[in-house]
Amino acid sequence: MAEQIRVMISEEEVAKRIEELGKEISRDYEGKQVHLICVLKGGVFFMCELAKRISVPLSMDFMSVSSYGNATSSSGVVKIAKDLDESLEGKDVLVVEDIIDSGRTLSYLWEILGQRHPNSMKLCTLLDKPDRRVKDIRVDYVGFEIPDEFVVGYGLDYTQKYRNLPYIGVVEGVN
Repeated sequence: MAEQIRVMISEEEVAKRIEELGKEISRDYEGKQVHLICVLKGGVFFMCELAKRISVPLSMDFMSVSSYGNATSSSGVVKIAKDLDESLEGKDVLVVEDIIDSGRTLSYLWEILGQRHPNSMKLCTLLDKPDRRVKDIRVDYVGFEIPDEFVVGYGLDYTQKYRNLPYIGVVEGVN
C-alpha cells in the first residue's frame, strides 16, 4: 500500500527560497571561493540547485554520513560511509544539508571537519526542525523552519523512496 503524502512546501516555494539563499551566500562570500560539502544522499538535490544560484567561484565535495539506517529517527550512532576527496585546509567551507533534526550527526561531523583546518566553516540547510534538536547547532543559512513532522522530497526519503519529489511533503502516519 502506498503512503499518503501531503504537500508541505510547494515546488515553487522551494525554488524561490533556494534562489534567495544563493544570493545571500554569494553576497557573504564575495571575493572568495566557497567549498561546498554535500552530505549524501539527501543533500545532493538541494546542493545542485543551490550551486547553480551561487555567483562566486565554488568547488564541491561529498561525504556520506549516516545515523538513521532504515529507521525514521536517529540512532545516535554516526558512521562515515564516504569521506571527502579533498583537503579542507585553508578553504572557506559551506556544509550543505537537506535537514537538521536532532543535530547529533551534524554535531559529530562539525567536530571532525573543524579538525581539518578550514579557513572558515558555515552551515546551510534546506530544512530546520528545531523542536527535535538535542545538540546545539548554529545554522547560518536556513531554507525553511518546519514543525516536527516526517518529511520527504527534494532528496529526503522514507525507506529510500520519494527523494525525487520536487516539493517537500509529509508522509501521513509516520513519526
